[in-house]
Amino acid sequence: MTGRPTAEEIERLFVGASPRHTRVRVAELAGVPQDLTERIWRALGFATLADDAVAFTDADVAALERVRAMMEGGLLNDQTVVRMARALGQTTARLAQWQAEIMIGAMLEPDQQPTDAALAAILDTAHRLLPDFEQVLVHVWRAQLAAAGTRLLAITDLTEEIVPTRLTLAVGFADLVSFTQVSRELDERALAELVEGFESRASDVVAAHGGRMVKTLGDEVLFTVADPRTAALIALELVDAIRRDGPEVRIGLAYGPVLPVMGDVFGTTVNLAARLTAIARPGTIIVDGELAEAVGETPGVEAHRIRRRPARGLGVVQPYVLRRA
Repeated sequence: MTGRPTAEEIERLFVGASPRHTRVRVAELAGVPQDLTERIWRALGFATLADDAVAFTDADVAALERVRAMMEGGLLNDQTVVRMARALGQTTARLAQWQAEIMIGAMLEPDQQPTDAALAAILDTAHRLLPDFEQVLVHVWRAQLAAAGTRLLAITDLTEEIVPTRLTLAVGFADLVSFTQVSRELDERALAELVEGFESRASDVVAAHGGRMVKTLGDEVLFTVADPRTAALIALELVDAIRRDGPEVRIGLAYGPVLPVMGDVFGTTVNLAARLTAIARPGTIIVDGELAEAVGETPGVEAHRIRRRPARGLGVVQPYVLRRA
């Protein structure tokens, strides 16, 4: 390919066969009710198309047939199917956007208008990498499922119970200090490097200790881990790792019950960790009483009580400063 790629060529590369079915026909062929098919399609993040729009392939029919088989086998109901579709859609949309940005950034000259030949080269590279990446993607997904199961077993060992809607976890927020001011002083590329560097270092530290990076928010990351002592070690290492490369970070940690929803976590424990982060000074870690008590006699770690502080929405709280012994 030498000319500028068309939308049809891009779709053919990644999806395969050309569309040949309308949304009504694809539901009929798969044997899935029309209203459920539309709910699944919206949950995956795609727009609702006109009845006569030919936009679906045989692969779409096969995917819906698999859904129907799982439902007929009693493995999934309508609500579970739609929730799983939403999880899949939101996660893969972010993954695809992120990877596209990485490839484009790696193959195009910065600050230059891309040529048709350069865009064609990106598509050719994607074509060569796609089969191998697809295999890696499935492998990593299975490994992540195994890791999620292992984390649930660890929680069971600590709490002697496992209730999907109520978990006891250590929750941590790490926040770049003075990010708004720093962002005004940097150009777009330097700002992107700062954010990506912060998120990558934080992810490395959390993963190395068996924690889970729940989400990243540019200048802030949220992580969880079953063991509060491990959370303390993650926080201490994060402060050191971020400090080596530039801005300071401040961290809030809390330990208690959380509500897992759509891959995120909610509840008073999460809110408390966020409030403690706001209390923390640059380069410091503030924890709640539950985590300070849980850390106990952990070698190399100590928690010192400081004066009680008001925390928005939570009343007056008793914070502790966590530091190396």
